[in-house]
Formats: sequence, structure tokens, C-alpha cells
Amino acid sequence: MPQPHSLPKYVQISELLIRDIQAGRLTDGERLPPERDMAARLGISVGTLRRALDELTGRGFLERVQGSGNYVRARADASSIYAFFRVELIEGGGLPTADLLSVQRLVKPAGLPRFGQSAEGHRIRRMRRLNDVPAVLEEIWLDGSYTDRVDADALSESLYLYYREALGLWITRAEDRIGLSALPDWAPGSFGKRPGTACVCATRRSHAQDGAIAEMSLNWINTDVAAYVARIT
Repeated sequence: MPQPHSLPKYVQISELLIRDIQAGRLTDGERLPPERDMAARLGISVGTLRRALDELTGRGFLERVQGSGNYVRARADASSIYAFFRVELIEGGGLPTADLLSVQRLVKPAGLPRFGQSAEGHRIRRMRRLNDVPAVLEEIWLDGSYTDRVDADALSESLYLYYREALGLWITRAEDRIGLSALPDWAPGSFGKRPGTACVCATRRSHAQDGAIAEMSLNWINTDVAAYVARIT
């Protein structure tokens, strides 16, 4: 399968920094390292980093003080592309990316809880990485009433961003239930666990702006490298 279009690198970096702010790894008032040092640590150019910092400044997450440096401004209303993505590396954080495995429109299987208006759904299978480490295997079912076809080449690494921009569908809230489930037989070898292995699995119901359940997903987490994290404030 062709891989989904990646988000621009500066957007990926700005979203990674927002995740670090939300997690408390970057605290309010903290001064960021010098831009050249920070760019080298992230493996990007100084120009790309500056675009990311400009993005953060425009959204109120950063104050840039001439001659002094860049200072974090934590916000209680922090919002990001990955606001609903709750998996982090064991050591915390991690830049989310996605390997698209398949996209098909199918009749919803009998074992899937009933949701949506259509008997069919778009099944999207992906492997999510954090800092390029395989961390989550996803099977996502989008109700078929929202579109006749999901174009694999048009998918963003953030499905919720794709839903919003391409389908006019806003995911406003989600409910996760955590349990154990056997890793499916379609798990790629690069995931690092054999099919049939018991894994922590988050079953998600995602609600659209009208309150309807628009999407359901199963998310198998490789707990050797990552953890599901929910913060309460």
C-alpha cells in the first residue's frame, strides 16, 4: 500500500512539543534549549524548528523573547492534532507517525458492536510508531454513511484531521475501554509481537459533532515500548 501523506515536518514537531507540554515534561515558564542545539537533538534543520516554534507562538504555547530565548506557556485549553492519542513511550512522549496497511469498504463484521447508519464501514488498518518505534496496531471502522470511498493516498497520519478536512466530520469526544485481546493474524512482523499474543487493547467509540458514534476502533499496544496514559486535571 502507498503510505499516507505525512504531515509537514514542522507541524509534526510543533505537535510533539504540545504533547510534551500537556504531559508536563515541558513546564510553564521553562526556557527551551538554544535553537541550534534543539534542532540537532530533533534531527531537523534550524529553519524547520523555527517554523514549528512560530506555530507554537501563534497558538499561545510559546513566548519568544528577543535576546533571551523561547519560553513555554502552558495552557489549560491545550488542543492538538493528537489530543485524542493517549499512547506514549515508556519514557514518555514520542512523535506519532503511521504506516498504512490497508483500507477497504466492507460489511461490518458480526462481532463489531452496532453503530452508525450504514451496514458497511471503511476498515482502516495501521501500525502507529512513536519516534519511529512500532507501538500500536490499529483497526479502525468508520461508518460508511460519511463517504462512499476513503482514498488511501489522501489519508493524513491524523485520521481525525482527515475526517475534519475531507469529510466535514468532527470527532468531539471518545470513550476508551481497556482490556486484553489477542494480537490479530494480520499483525506485521515489524510490530515486534507474534499474532495471538495477549496484548493490552483499547476499544474506542468516537462521537461526531451531532453525538452519533461515527467510528469504532481496536488498538493493540506493545507494552514493551509504550503505555496508555490518561491524565486527570
